[in-house]
Amino acid sequence: MAADDPCLLERPARPERAAYAMRALGKAALPERIHLAGVEYRLGRTVKHDFFAATGFYANVSGQRVVLKISRTQDFAGIPMLWSGKLLSRREQRFYRKLQDLPNIPRVLGTLGETGFVHEYVPGQPLSKDRPVPDGFFRQLQDLLEELHRRGMAYVDTDKSQNILLGDDGRPHLIDFQISWDLEELGDGWLNRLWVSHLQRSDLYHVLKHKRRLRPDELTPQEQEQARRQSMLLRLHRFVFKPYFRFRRRTFQRLRQTGRLLPEGSK
Repeated sequence: MAADDPCLLERPARPERAAYAMRALGKAALPERIHLAGVEYRLGRTVKHDFFAATGFYANVSGQRVVLKISRTQDFAGIPMLWSGKLLSRREQRFYRKLQDLPNIPRVLGTLGETGFVHEYVPGQPLSKDRPVPDGFFRQLQDLLEELHRRGMAYVDTDKSQNILLGDDGRPHLIDFQISWDLEELGDGWLNRLWVSHLQRSDLYHVLKHKRRLRPDELTPQEQEQARRQSMLLRLHRFVFKPYFRFRRRTFQRLRQTGRLLPEGSK
């Protein structure tokens, strides 16, 4: 068989195509420049590019930073997915705007294209065992979540410490409302209320896990017991999604090992 046989040339690209199909924008990257209220902002860093969205930090000439998030536009397995990107973007913007009066939530500043929006940049860092957490931080975080809950909403993503920011002001800030849920989703009926109530309990459960890891000295005996519990739905979620993330991680690992590195921000 000839060395330039088309079948041989095509094979190495298949893992690459599969990997790009799992990126929200496919082979495309975030725009290098965006304009907001007549001001130009340039891309500083792509911080995340997964199946559902790509997120980047931008800054203007004065050093003011903003965050751009573009939800999925890439087809998947031949199936158009732009509709899902539009839906996810509209939902997330709705959650942000629902909480715009809270100082711990960044404000939406504008939209970009069919699935993108820009929000304020929060100076700070994600929760980490390498950074000291000030006294009372978790009490403030619990109060913030309880305010969301009073508004008929569940954050849903408190298990990810990177979505909980320790601001330079010492306060907790929440970002990324992509999978949040509220009573507007399926109507204010008993079944949706039951589901929202479960999600709200999960919000606080995961906060207690972070608190046990980072500030165990502030845990009350009751919170210590709550932090040890794990609901059946949480175990089911991990069982269902773990194979997907394992496949995704191995695919990207193979691409790096063969030298076909993906653009910055691929996770």
